Formats: sequence, C-alpha cells, structure tokens
Amino acid sequence: MATYVLIHGGSMSSETWNLLAKRNDFPPGEHLANRCWDGTVKFLTAHGHRVFAPALQDEFSCDLTGHIRQVCTLITDNSLVNIILTGHSYGGMVITGVANALPGKLRRLVYLDAALPEPGQSLFDILELGLACANGNVPNLMDKAPPYVEKIQFDPAKLQYIPKTYIRCTQSDFKDMTRMAEEKITSEKQNWTYLELPSSHVPMADMPDAFYRMMLEQAY
Repeated sequence: MATYVLIHGGSMSSETWNLLAKRNDFPPGEHLANRCWDGTVKFLTAHGHRVFAPALQDEFSCDLTGHIRQVCTLITDNSLVNIILTGHSYGGMVITGVANALPGKLRRLVYLDAALPEPGQSLFDILELGLACANGNVPNLMDKAPPYVEKIQFDPAKLQYIPKTYIRCTQSDFKDMTRMAEEKITSEKQNWTYLELPSSHVPMADMPDAFYRMMLEQAY
C-alpha cells in the first residue's frame, strides 16, 4: 500500500471542468478546489492505497508559505511516511516547498503539468518567462493573489535525491511553461522520470482513465 497526498492548483470552475470532460459532472457556478481529485482518490483507494487530497486555504486569505505549512501539518499530524506527493499546476510550488521541509517523508514527487520552480521564483515569475500570450501580455492570474506572487525559497540539494516524475500534458494551455520544465529535466536527468499525456491541463477531466493508470504506476 502506498500513501498519496494530492495537491490541487488554482480552484477551477465547474464550467471549465465540465467543458473539458464533455459531461456535466458538477453543477454550474462552483469552484472545485480539491474535488478535482475525486475520481483519482476513488481509483487509487479502490486499488488499496491510502489517499489524502486536502483543500488548500483560499488563495486570497493565504499565501504560498501558508499552503506549504498546511500540507506539512497534514503529513505530521497523520504520521505519514513514504509519500507520493503530487502537485497539479500551482501545486508544483507547494510540493516543492513541502519536499524542502520534509524530504525524509517522501517516496516520490509527482509534478502534474505543474510549475517547477527555481529558488527565488514565484508562479507569476515562471508564467512571465514561458507563458506570455501572443499579444505579449501575461494572464492576470486572479489579480496576482498572494500564493501566486510569493517567491519560493528552498535548498535544491534537499530535493536532489528524491525520485521525481513530471507528467506533461501536451494539449495544455500552459505548454510553454511546461516546455521549460521539460528542458530543465532533460538537463538534470538524475532521479527524474518524464512522461507525457495528450490531454488538456486537467487530465483528470478529459483523459481520466489514462491519468489514473499513470498515477497508479507511481507506486511501483
């Protein structure tokens, strides 16, 4: 049995999810937060694994440091070890910070079409580098909410020997940002597994079966 901790990105709307999934999984007007993992949790649990998928505190009342602390508290309060810590999108910032704080608790880091920061970068910094729109503008990123503009500080040496997987979604709206992650992984190589899915930024919605199997394989 493996222990998965799944960290969501920005709280997507139910309309966005339903459009990608081509079905009405959620009522209109909602924000999903950790519910984007519902199917993943059900699948991994059915295969005998322990799964935690916390809802991060609201991005307008909490910053990146607060989100990292929230996940660290979940891990320590539940005495979790040997964790497959997964971050989607902005969640890549969070799991990087958690790995810096609790490297000995982790079995693997999984970045799902996620930000892969350098020390001193914010999510917005990464977007500015790789996600400029055709007109030269960067998406407003929810009015630059605190978690997205806070610069992360961590020691890369603490993460160096943790096995890591990057799942790049090749039809993602963020493919310019994730291409930079691919280039970084190619140059580093050590302890990295690089995978691709021909999905949107949210494979849980539009390619769930393939994504679930890919996540299951991270336990072996």
